[in-house]
This record gives sequence, C-alpha cells and structure tokens, in this order.
Amino acid sequence: MKDIIVLGIETSCDETSASIVKNGREVLSNVINSQIAIHEKFGGVVPEIASRKHIEAISTVTKEALKQANMQFSDIDVIACTYGPGLVGALLVGVRIC
Repeated sequence: MKDIIVLGIETSCDETSASIVKNGREVLSNVINSQIAIHEKFGGVVPEIASRKHIEAISTVTKEALKQANMQFSDIDVIACTYGPGLVGALLVGVRIC
C-alpha cells in the first residue's frame, strides 16, 4: 500500500504554518512562523497586516516543511488547508495554495 503524503497549510489568524504528514498519523515536519511580535504593539491582531505577512511567509514556511521532511513538492499527494473559521484575508492565502 502506498503512503499518502499530505501538505497541511494553516493561515487562519496570525501564524503561518505548514506540515507534512504521512498516512494521517506521522508528522514528518511542522514549521510555524509567528506574527506575535508584529501585532503586539497594536494590542491585538490587525487583519490586513496578518494577511500581508502570510503572503510573505507562506513560500518560505512551505519550503522549510518540505526540507525538514526530506521531501520534494512532487512527493505530495494531497494539500489540505484551513478554510474557516478565521480572518478572511488570511484564510485566502492558505486556500490559494490548495
């Protein structure tokens, strides 16, 4: 039976995350880029800033997740992403990858 490799993308609020999971059970990598320091001076998450930061981080985070899992994009069978709930602009960044 062939292993199923999933690329998981999370961009619902202020963290950009990508994970590689094998057969739904084994996490091969999990890379998180946090925006806490950026939003801290505003006293909370600013949706427009969060969306822009996801755009800046998504490629780097995804490439690092693949690297840590020792995989190429061609090894990915399925891409899964958060589509709600969350900040609309932020979610669109992740959905765009799917």
